[in-house]
Amino acid sequence: MGLLLQHFLLKCLLFLILPYFLTQCVSSVQRPCLDSERSALLQLKESFILNRSASSYSKADSWKLDGWIGGDCCSWDGVECDDNTGHVIGLDLRSSFLYGSIDSNSTIFQLHHLRRLNLFDNDFNGSEIPSVIGNLSRLSQLDLSYSAFSGQIPNTLANLTELTYLSLSENDFSPSTLSWLGKLSKLTILGVASTNSYGDVLPSLKNLTRLTSLRLSRNQFSSQILFWLGNFTRLTRLDLGVNKFWGLVPESIFTLIKLEFLSLWSNLLNGTYKLKSFLNLRNLKQLQLSGNNFSLLTTTTVMNVTVPKFTILTLASCNLFEFPNFLSGQDELEFLDLSRNKIHGYIPKWIWGLSAQTLGVLHLKENFLTGFRQPAVVPPWTNLRRLDLGSNRLRGNLPILPASIYYYFVSNNFLQGEIPSMICTLSSIIVLDISNNSFSGMIPPCLGNLSKSLSVLNLQSNNFRGPIPQAFEKGSQLREIDLSQNQLNGSIPRSLVNCNMLELLNLGNNLIEDMFPSLLGRLQELKVLILRHNGFHGATKKPESNEYFPKLRIFVLSFNRFVGHFSSHYFQRWEAMKVVNVSTLRYLGANTSFEAPGTSWHLEFPYSMTMTKAGVVTKYNKIQDVLVAMDLSSNRFKGGIPEDNQILKAIQFLNLSNNLVSGSIPSSLANLTRLEALDLSQNQLSGEIPQELTQLNFLGFFNVSSNQLKGPIPQGKQFDTFENNSFEGNPGLCGKPL
Repeated sequence: MGLLLQHFLLKCLLFLILPYFLTQCVSSVQRPCLDSERSALLQLKESFILNRSASSYSKADSWKLDGWIGGDCCSWDGVECDDNTGHVIGLDLRSSFLYGSIDSNSTIFQLHHLRRLNLFDNDFNGSEIPSVIGNLSRLSQLDLSYSAFSGQIPNTLANLTELTYLSLSENDFSPSTLSWLGKLSKLTILGVASTNSYGDVLPSLKNLTRLTSLRLSRNQFSSQILFWLGNFTRLTRLDLGVNKFWGLVPESIFTLIKLEFLSLWSNLLNGTYKLKSFLNLRNLKQLQLSGNNFSLLTTTTVMNVTVPKFTILTLASCNLFEFPNFLSGQDELEFLDLSRNKIHGYIPKWIWGLSAQTLGVLHLKENFLTGFRQPAVVPPWTNLRRLDLGSNRLRGNLPILPASIYYYFVSNNFLQGEIPSMICTLSSIIVLDISNNSFSGMIPPCLGNLSKSLSVLNLQSNNFRGPIPQAFEKGSQLREIDLSQNQLNGSIPRSLVNCNMLELLNLGNNLIEDMFPSLLGRLQELKVLILRHNGFHGATKKPESNEYFPKLRIFVLSFNRFVGHFSSHYFQRWEAMKVVNVSTLRYLGANTSFEAPGTSWHLEFPYSMTMTKAGVVTKYNKIQDVLVAMDLSSNRFKGGIPEDNQILKAIQFLNLSNNLVSGSIPSSLANLTRLEALDLSQNQLSGEIPQELTQLNFLGFFNVSSNQLKGPIPQGKQFDTFENNSFEGNPGLCGKPL
């Protein structure tokens, strides 16, 4: 009887607790995704191209219906579902290299339960953010940065009042004021850097006191920095750099003691501040104050303050008169910029102990430095990648370089002596610029051996003599070689044809004796060739089939001894001089990148040159990629100007002066509609000046002086602006302005 009772009670207990266990088991199994949402995701994937050339893997690769597990979209990479309902609540497609447009019909907007949406680092091909995004009212995190959006930022984003994280940075939006941001009162992280935004944005942010990170950099915001920013006591990151903020830095900024990152660089801020005020923000790791109109005082000692350990510190253009002495105790710096100040005298000896293990970039350019207090025998920095000492008053020999260097700038100083052979041990160097000094001796032959790493070699305006090194290796990375304004002699090394990436070659103002280097026409990327003021001689012959300068845009042979007839066949395959470049304005330069401790850098170095423009020797610190010019002046070319000059229809500056050119001026020159300067002076031209040349609407300089021209000077348009000296020395010419 007792045994039967025990069995009965056990059955009753099981009956009571079994439903509870069954409920727990069911609830512990995640619900699969809904068919409608799985279909929406698959349609979303099909609406884009997965750019596999840019990435070896895209998260959307896993979105497929293979097998039972594959059919559950909650198991797909980048997809997050609610455990209980199976609704898609998170979509993380960052860096998935999606390519294509997105519009209001996109199935992504059918995922009404989304709380987190991350589309960072994709390419949506300039499409606008659809206004229907405002219907995803449950979103708490939204990242659309670095994804090639354009057009207007939709005001409907103001409907997403649950947002705590919003990033729209680094997109090419139409100008906007972003006044709606104040409605997103729950935001803790806000990024709208590089969005073409403008106006006075700060008042709309006044109530966003939960912010821990505020990034407004690289826009056109213009206002004072308001005192109430001190109420944002949770801020760890404040980035206002590269805007038009003006006035004083409010004292309340110095109360934000949680700040780890503060950037005010490149604004219109003024006033005088104690450096100590910034150093009181003891949690700072990065401080960027460069490029304003204010002054920093370093005279008050800061040694009794617990100074932050900086990783990035930029104090360029802060009117410093001395090296801040707190720097001597910094051992974690990765980037230090003290350029464009008024620091005089020697660089202190403690510089050699400055962050020896971490320093990657050191900028001291554009000061009044004369040398090192105690030069180091062995450079201490094990990770230094970029050193810029340019535009100072440095004297003596070339400062020793650390073996880790990639970029070395010491131009515009008073350095002298020979280049030490140790420079050839810098096997990773990318840019070497020692121009505008007084270096002498021969260029070390081993420099050519660095061409597999070197991208820019600038030795111009020194006193180097002897031949150009011969050993330019195959696989060369060189894009710019500027050896102009030295005393180099000999011939052009044939190994230059190994520099397949070369875009600019400037050998002007030397003592080189050679024939025209037709072999350089094999360089498929060469855009600028300057050989002016040398001893080049002989005739320019018809090029071989593989010597045709396909991208050459600037061609300067002036002040040499070239002879022979002008012939259009020489220029027939110069394709870049035929094409009018109407693209967005850019400058010629070398794009480079490098890794430094904790970060990576992408840098562009614009090319420069000197050229005679409209009769005046002009220095171009930057060269527009639309510029097309030819200067063959001061040689011994003879014969007529070719009638078939349409092959140069993109040309802007043409100088044939001081040659032996004869015959008439062809009326077909009027077809060169982009021509801004035409110099035919000091030749043997005859006949009349064609009236058709008045059609050249951009012609700002015209010189036919010292020829044998006759007849009336054309009148009207640009010709009414030219003075006597454009026509003098032609007894047969008549009419205004003579």
